[in-house]
Amino acid sequence: MKYVIGVDLGTSAVKILLVNQAGEVVQEVSKDYPLIHEKTGYSEQDPKQWVDQTVAGLSDLLKDFKGNPEEIEGISFSGQMHGLVLLDDQGEVLRNAILWNDTRTTAQCRHIYDVVGEEKLLAITKNPALEGFTLPKLLWVKEHEPEIFEKAKTFVLPKDYLRYKLTGELHMEYSDAAGTLLLDISEKVWSKEICELLGIDEKLCPPLVDSHEKVGNITSEIAEATGLSTSTNVFAGGADNACGAIGSGILEDGKTLCSIGTSGVVLSYESSNEKDFEGKVHYFNHGAPNAYYTMGVTLAAGYSLSWFKNVFAKDESFEELISEVGTVPPGSNGLLFTPYVAGERTPHADAAIRASFIGMDSSHERKDFVRAVMEGITFSLNESLAIFRESGKQIDTIVSTGGGTKNADWLQMQADIFNARILKLSSEQGPGMGAAMIAAFGCGWFDSMKECADAFLQVEKEFVPNASHVTTYKELFSLYKEVYGQTKTLNEKLIAYRK
Repeated sequence: MKYVIGVDLGTSAVKILLVNQAGEVVQEVSKDYPLIHEKTGYSEQDPKQWVDQTVAGLSDLLKDFKGNPEEIEGISFSGQMHGLVLLDDQGEVLRNAILWNDTRTTAQCRHIYDVVGEEKLLAITKNPALEGFTLPKLLWVKEHEPEIFEKAKTFVLPKDYLRYKLTGELHMEYSDAAGTLLLDISEKVWSKEICELLGIDEKLCPPLVDSHEKVGNITSEIAEATGLSTSTNVFAGGADNACGAIGSGILEDGKTLCSIGTSGVVLSYESSNEKDFEGKVHYFNHGAPNAYYTMGVTLAAGYSLSWFKNVFAKDESFEELISEVGTVPPGSNGLLFTPYVAGERTPHADAAIRASFIGMDSSHERKDFVRAVMEGITFSLNESLAIFRESGKQIDTIVSTGGGTKNADWLQMQADIFNARILKLSSEQGPGMGAAMIAAFGCGWFDSMKECADAFLQVEKEFVPNASHVTTYKELFSLYKEVYGQTKTLNEKLIAYRK
């Protein structure tokens, strides 16, 4: 039997999957590592922790592996996007990595718009300047830590650094490079123009490769530390969302992913780079060859439900909390919720906006509030789908993953609000499976990513829209979209009273 390994380098842990040629997860290992919050808005990690914990995880996996290590033909990676890792001329880390969820770079985002211009930035990178992206972090270090910036020979993203330490070869692949604000998305090259305008030496940008490209083999040192064979081929991998798309079979036009975790993501396949979303949604290179994806983000998707549970049902399980939502009609008996408990990203990039319950009266019970929260999360995700559809995209099939798949009522709610067929996969491994599929494709097991997805992924259940519910939700969605504008000024005035 032949095997591949998918490594998913997340924000809180690295997850490692051993997958056989039938697409079955034979072994699974997870190792966590800490976040570093030195100040409000700062979020960092020590890259050495990523390497140490991945090596420890691979070692645990190989200890329990009954086959020959040489049967593990390939390994690839998924990773948290945008994080800045600065390396010196010896390939050593110069400072802690600044992560995707670090928000210290508001001034640098304004500087990018002032110097490059919003229109030009969107034309080149197809994305707005947001604090989470890599370029603002690079400019922050240049301004606030000039002695470190002067020593920098190159920068990479988290999973690229991990791969470098496993192979000795330094690259960045397109799906992650697209999240730096330095990549010309259409031309698939670093933007000389942006680098020159912002005073960044283009030589800082590492060589670019495709996600499925072989970039080396496991080094002898790593082989000795883990039990892997030096014959194991290493493939570049992809950004977590790109790998999540691959691991969910989002590999052809019309296919879309809805992933509800702490945040929520709606991601849709694009076969070309020709559409212009005017920065309303993200537009990135896919991990699949010569493809792209558009993506909208709800900052507090599952987090909104977690918040509600922690405040109003702390001693209950999620299953108990949502057990009665099926008894509440669509519209939650006139109760509407906007899931802005931590601000919002798409379509409102607004850190100041906050959540609202609209329409409360004394007849409402807790189950009405719970359903309203779930509907509000789904309405927010539907705003991204509406942007896709307004651009001419046909969206008929949505693969749902994450916390939103744990409850059949929520899956039906998604079908009704999205007005699309919802698929629940039998095995949900997301980005880690996507990384393993990149390795399988890179090893030549399949002629295409889609062929790999057809072999590896199976649908467990399907939910189709209820026509009467679709009509109700279309009316409610129109009301939902009014709440942001009606509450924006109020929330800005309330900032002074927040702790």
